[in-house]
Amino acid sequence: MKKGMPPAGEERIAAPRGLCETTPMGAGHDHHQGHHHGHAHGHAHSNPRGTSFAIAVTINVVFVAVEVVAGLVSGSLALVADAGHNLLDVLSLLLAWGASILAARPPSERFTYGFKSSSILAAIANAALLWVALGAILIETLRRLSDPAPVEGMPMIVVASAGIVVNGASALLFARGSKTDLNLRAAFLHLLADAAVSAGVVVAGVAVMLTEAAWIDPVTSLVITLVIGWSSWGLLRDSLQMGLLAVPADIDHVRVRAFLESRPGVAAVHDLHIWAMSTTENAITAHLVMPGGHPGDAFLHDLARDLEHEFHIGHPTFQVETMADETCALDNPAVV
Repeated sequence: MKKGMPPAGEERIAAPRGLCETTPMGAGHDHHQGHHHGHAHGHAHSNPRGTSFAIAVTINVVFVAVEVVAGLVSGSLALVADAGHNLLDVLSLLLAWGASILAARPPSERFTYGFKSSSILAAIANAALLWVALGAILIETLRRLSDPAPVEGMPMIVVASAGIVVNGASALLFARGSKTDLNLRAAFLHLLADAAVSAGVVVAGVAVMLTEAAWIDPVTSLVITLVIGWSSWGLLRDSLQMGLLAVPADIDHVRVRAFLESRPGVAAVHDLHIWAMSTTENAITAHLVMPGGHPGDAFLHDLARDLEHEFHIGHPTFQVETMADETCALDNPAVV
């Protein structure tokens, strides 16, 4: 069996001669309940999500334009910094939106998983764009700290107050889906952070009006940058781990192995791999050593159903080995 990621829906997996004397069988496409649930979960909200993206992108583009103008007129770096981050959120929303459309496309002969992993690429791109923007904002903030410029407090208060409403309302559009989709979680966290940052700008505006201290604005910008960097670290970490085919953070591979080994007739499990196919779907491959003989299709169907129910793994593929005294070349203790 080729180690790694087999095509989804594969009914039988042929092991190369000499590697393992087995009775190979894949549990993938024909397990109706588990397979159908996994796909229904990803597609059921396609239209509402498209509407949410369209609304969020539109109102944020308008707000970014207003915020940039207000920041330049008032001389507020905090507003300009916040506008820059909001613009990045628009780009992130567009990337996530495009990835969600691509992920819904069916598989082909060349792309046997379809374009599901485009959602992972979008998450990585979003995280990278965010940190590039943070670096640019930080450089300008440090420059302004060394040479503070006068700012007007009232425009800061008015525009940032509008930002609380715009970003808060946009975040609510993705609150539900953010629990199961890394792309939607990225959108939700960005927008929610923006709402909190806008609240900070309001406070800074009030402080500037009361004290006329010019340094308050760049200090607020610095705090904004640090808060965004801190809140986005988890997104960067999770997206990179997905891109490297790590076991998803919400799946305990030790429990999965124990679950497989506890199934009737299974003497051992090796070459176990669990990875994210997209930001919403997980896959698993493994060799099951079953000396008692071929377990039958019902065993594999039930196993696929239970993996979906217990671990949210919707794309399982297994190779059954019936000769326990033969050593499989892929039985590597380094593979957990």
